[in-house]
Amino acid sequence: MKILLTGATGYIGQRLLPLLAAAGHEVVCLVRDPRRFSLPDTLPEALHARVTVAKGDLLRPKSLAAMPTDIDAAYYLVHSMSGGNEDFFQQEQQSAQHFTDYLNTTTARQVIYLSGIANDHDLSVHLRSRRAVENVLTKATHAKLTVLRASIIIGSGSASFEIIRDLVEKLPVMVTPRWLNSRCQPIGIRDIMFYLTEVLDNPACFGRAFDVGGPDVLTYRQMLLGLAAERGYKRWIVTVPVLTPRLSSWWLYLVTSTTFSLAQSLVESLKNDTVCDPGKSISAVIPHQPMSYRAALALAFTRIEQNEVVSSWSDALSSGTMRQNYMDAIQIPKNGMFFDRQLMPFRRPVAEVLDNIWRIGGDRGWYKTDWLWRIRGLMDKAVGGVGLRRGRRSPNRLRAGDPLDFWRVLVADKVGKRLLLYAEMKLPGEAWLQFRILDQPDGSHAVEQLAAYRPRGLAGRLYWYAVLPFHGIIFKGMVKNLVEFQSDLKSQNTPD
Repeated sequence: MKILLTGATGYIGQRLLPLLAAAGHEVVCLVRDPRRFSLPDTLPEALHARVTVAKGDLLRPKSLAAMPTDIDAAYYLVHSMSGGNEDFFQQEQQSAQHFTDYLNTTTARQVIYLSGIANDHDLSVHLRSRRAVENVLTKATHAKLTVLRASIIIGSGSASFEIIRDLVEKLPVMVTPRWLNSRCQPIGIRDIMFYLTEVLDNPACFGRAFDVGGPDVLTYRQMLLGLAAERGYKRWIVTVPVLTPRLSSWWLYLVTSTTFSLAQSLVESLKNDTVCDPGKSISAVIPHQPMSYRAALALAFTRIEQNEVVSSWSDALSSGTMRQNYMDAIQIPKNGMFFDRQLMPFRRPVAEVLDNIWRIGGDRGWYKTDWLWRIRGLMDKAVGGVGLRRGRRSPNRLRAGDPLDFWRVLVADKVGKRLLLYAEMKLPGEAWLQFRILDQPDGSHAVEQLAAYRPRGLAGRLYWYAVLPFHGIIFKGMVKNLVEFQSDLKSQNTPD
């Protein structure tokens, strides 16, 4: 089949794409900016030819005019957790309407939408938005709608899993709001992938909506304690009635790696029970035994330990503060800029130094005065930024569009020996950090480390001069340690 995949750069889309290609389908990925699209690491090179990229923005219907019309099916995986007001509600419906108008010009016979369980009363704006999008997609004239409604998705890199993990690993005692007593029916990411592929071109699923969930119905308190038990931690939870939704959002934002807008959206939605309705079960159509909550947790931690996290919630732009066209910054400007350039010659194997560059950030750290980087991350969090807690998707692999602490990867060219990062932290200006390995005339090599900053107004210039003394401490030692670091040395030889 020829399948259109929206949300191809998101958490679900990156995992679904290799499965569709491996099944023999031709997949067209709809993306706003092809420059930030990379094929998933799990897609074998032999299957790359089955994937094509189409540029289009669902909020700009004219941009869809050149989209292919000879498709057989489409996946609508477009969600936004970056807003919680009526503008967001209308925007999601507009996107769905433009997509439906496009579908009506194609030969598609099915559209598959991953939604949320919404069987409760007084739904949050996000769950109401999911239902509204479903209603819009039913207006497709030829493509029959199949809806999978899920609660909390548990998998390595999923927003829900990472937030629960953050809370359990960082807080031995938790003072929590009342929504911790709401019930949900978590489902593993592997089971979501199973259902998404099994409903494809299945006539029994045309024009139907199904609730999908695992075998466990749990409160969020039970989910936290279940993860603690899985990791062998003792945790105590105290629930209080005085935390308002806004205070709860701040609490979640400051303690976990989530953004404030995502925290707001989650807190509002957590007031609702998200439990499957037996009358809407998919089991009669597609028999399957989903894994338990504890089994999904165990699998997620196994993937993390094996460095096999395929995708992360932070891959999406809504995980930070980036503008949609951030790839326009792929060329560092030359005018009106401040630069800090460090050059460090070396004679050790290039591959070892390149590996050090590719492992920067996350658990490895920044090779010099990590405590200063952590302070900068806390300052960023305090003003609504992303901070350092997003870490990185993989400890040794980078691709364009990846989050890297409070940076975003613009270029990850290992062959060209160049890594370019763009600041996603809150700044009165724009900042880049570039690493290149250069060939020297005498046959040796050198790492060029370039910090570039374009100030915005007087505040931007004052910021640069305020942090300039710290540059002398950080950047010179950083490039030196980056070149000399050897991962098999004892702890006293690790970067300070």
